[in-house]
Amino acid sequence: MSAPVLDAHALETLVSAAVAAPSIHNTQPWRFRLVPETSVLEVRAATERALPATDPQGRALHISVGAAVLNLRTAARHLGWSPEVRLLPDPAEPGLLAGVRLDEPAPCRLPAVDALYDAIWRRHSIRSPFTGPPVPRGVLAGFADAARAEDAELLLPDDAETARLLRLTTEAERRNTVDPALRAESRRWLQEAGARPYGIPATALGPQDAGGHLPMRDFGALAPERHLAPVRFEAHPRIAVLLTRGDGPADWLRAGLALEHVLLAATVHGVRASLLHQAMEWRFLRWEARDVRHGPAFAQMLVRFGYGPEGTPTPRLPVTEVIDG
Repeated sequence: MSAPVLDAHALETLVSAAVAAPSIHNTQPWRFRLVPETSVLEVRAATERALPATDPQGRALHISVGAAVLNLRTAARHLGWSPEVRLLPDPAEPGLLAGVRLDEPAPCRLPAVDALYDAIWRRHSIRSPFTGPPVPRGVLAGFADAARAEDAELLLPDDAETARLLRLTTEAERRNTVDPALRAESRRWLQEAGARPYGIPATALGPQDAGGHLPMRDFGALAPERHLAPVRFEAHPRIAVLLTRGDGPADWLRAGLALEHVLLAATVHGVRASLLHQAMEWRFLRWEARDVRHGPAFAQMLVRFGYGPEGTPTPRLPVTEVIDG
């Protein structure tokens, strides 16, 4: 196969796919720049959309950017490239988080790549109850394979470990709602639908669990006028833990790649996903989220899987606003 042309239309397709990735509070903390001489599309941190109170280390920012890189790589393969991804390619530029080289054609067209590419546009996080049967173990095992492909692990804890992780999340949620700096920062990212092309619109918020069992992020506590009536969530949520062996910027980027690969695989299978990040925002609670029976590893995200209605789309910045000339 001959390499596709890296023209304006292809660049728009690549970046549109990248910005469809999930990000904490829908901050979309990424910028892109094409280096024509090397056919490298650079991905940089948009620090003006960082969360210094919630994410002081920039860990969640790196995970968000890693998810965007996974989408970018998937779109490049769909268009006919064999992209080469380098994480943190220049130590002298810490804000340059990844570079994707687009000069080699793909040897063949893979249906699995096209399925993941199609899922990019249909993937939405869900903040409401799941209503269908439990996700089969075989399907969940496929999600673990997707995480391993990105040098991460997706563990499926038993009932006792799931209960422990939910208790940690409950404690983190309590801390988030009483900490003045966190409350103020989170409130700034809430918005009315159509007000801004980033942040969380009211239409994407979800209710709390009437049974008090599943600790969803309570944006209604930050803005009472957006409060929704509690409803009952599933009694036995299927929670997975995304882990990496290290805990530095490159590991956080890999966690983002793995997270988005898992989320796209779930979308292909008609499985919905909900992200429980609260315990990851407190250093001690994140450390406690590890399962020492699985050896040394670092928890990066809790993911809840199930069947139910499609999530609500959240706004995205226009491509022209995230590409540097």
